[in-house]
Amino acid sequence: QVLLVESGGGSVQSGGSLRLSCVTSGSAMNSECVGWFRQAPGKEREGVASISNTFYADSVKGRFTISRDNAKSTVYLQMNSLKPEDTAMYYCAATVSHCYSGNWFRTWNYDYWGQGTQVTVSS
Repeated sequence: QVLLVESGGGSVQSGGSLRLSCVTSGSAMNSECVGWFRQAPGKEREGVASISNTFYADSVKGRFTISRDNAKSTVYLQMNSLKPEDTAMYYCAATVSHCYSGNWFRTWNYDYWGQGTQVTVSS
C-alpha cells in the first residue's frame, strides 16, 4: 500500500527552479504534519521544510516554499534559486502528530515516508 508518492525532481542549472509534489493516500491522508527531507550521498537525512505550522531549514529560507492542497491530498515544495548544494534525494514524510519547532526536522517524528525523488543542480 503506497501512502506517499513524490514527483517533480529533475536536473536543473544553478539558479533554476523545481516544484516537488507529494501525493498522500490511505492512512497518510489524515496526517497533520507533512515534511520534506533530503539526503545527499554520504550525508545524513535532513529536514528541509514542514507544514502544519510551517518551518524551514535555515539553508532554504527565502528560496523554498512549502504549501498544501487538501482537496488534492498533495503537499508541494517550490524550490527557487537552486544551488548545487541542494542536490540530493528529496523525501516526503507524514505524521498524524503535530509538528513543533523542536521536532519537525526529526526523522523519528514521522510515521510514513515516500520513496524519494532526485534533484540535481549543476553549476
